[in-house]
Amino acid sequence: MTAPIYAIGDIHGQREMLEQALERIVVDGGPDAQVVFLGDYVDRGPDCRGVLDLLIEGQAAGRNWTCLMGNHDRMFSMFVEEYPRNDARLLVGYHWLHDKIGGVETLASYGVEVPDGARIHEVHAEARGAVPENHRDFLQGLPSHHEADGLLFVHAGIRPGLPLAEQSEDDKIWIRQEFLNDRRRHPWLVVHGHTHVPQAEHRGNRVNLDSGAGFGRPLTAAVFEGKDCWVLSDEGRKRLGSS
Repeated sequence: MTAPIYAIGDIHGQREMLEQALERIVVDGGPDAQVVFLGDYVDRGPDCRGVLDLLIEGQAAGRNWTCLMGNHDRMFSMFVEEYPRNDARLLVGYHWLHDKIGGVETLASYGVEVPDGARIHEVHAEARGAVPENHRDFLQGLPSHHEADGLLFVHAGIRPGLPLAEQSEDDKIWIRQEFLNDRRRHPWLVVHGHTHVPQAEHRGNRVNLDSGAGFGRPLTAAVFEGKDCWVLSDEGRKRLGSS
């Protein structure tokens, strides 16, 4: 029998929701359950630092946790490098501290305020001093996918038709329509987040677990046994059928 694998969608600084999702997983699968986190731990929500603390502490304690890279995690990591960089996949005119991205909320969770009219170099210097080294190391070391039991866990998706070895990191953390609109079968059932939907959905060739926690909606935790999938609720498992 295939051991269950649990997955949690985009968290976006919602530590309290994350703790509740982990509690549901423990009830269903015990404290040693294998959990894959689909990325986007930071930005928009109120406790981005607390989310990273929890994930780092869990891995250090030996939890069977795999934390994948999301595009927001990479943007944060690029900002707190010795010389800040902007992700080339952003729309022209956007940057990590743009109102629509959520970096301001992330820095606030570290005690760094971004005043109106501030220069990037001024904010960056304070951020480098406020973000612990183990947080920067964690972000820089995140893998971009995890493959197990016929499942491919990835933040955003894949470019259809390309072998896994040829998939770019950019696509795995940023892709949208080319992946979302393609109904062909992949070599795996792809489990992803990145594009928020009102509730988790199974599209036959992919499962989307980003239910909009970054915008205050519930955070989704799911369990997979092979390619069978259930969403975890306070009442237990609820099968997620394909549409």
